[in-house]
Amino acid sequence: MATVELTKDNFNDTVDQQGMVLVDFWASWCGPCRMFAPVFESASERHDDVVFGKVDTEAEQELAGAFGISSIPTLMVVRDGVVVYAQPGALPEQALEELIGKARDLDMDQVRHQIQEQQSSAQ
Repeated sequence: MATVELTKDNFNDTVDQQGMVLVDFWASWCGPCRMFAPVFESASERHDDVVFGKVDTEAEQELAGAFGISSIPTLMVVRDGVVVYAQPGALPEQALEELIGKARDLDMDQVRHQIQEQQSSAQ
């Protein structure tokens, strides 16, 4: 599956769905972003059940700002509408595969419970 260009118009519809979405925040002038792009694209071809989206931070500054993106590339993993990972840095292929595996293995009921506990204790 090819990567999907994400914009402020389709971002929420894409990441709020059931399943897993990997989002690559990038820019054309960013060397590490260009190095990570083929790794991300290759993974998208191996994982048909995962949506791979790219946000051009130059074209979508409002979207990048909404997520506090200050370093690129930043990879975000959203599972069943919940952000379960968001870190800057270009990952090598093996590390990306491990991350996808770990995200698949998450018990999302437990993740939601932990989020609720954190929100309750913060109030």
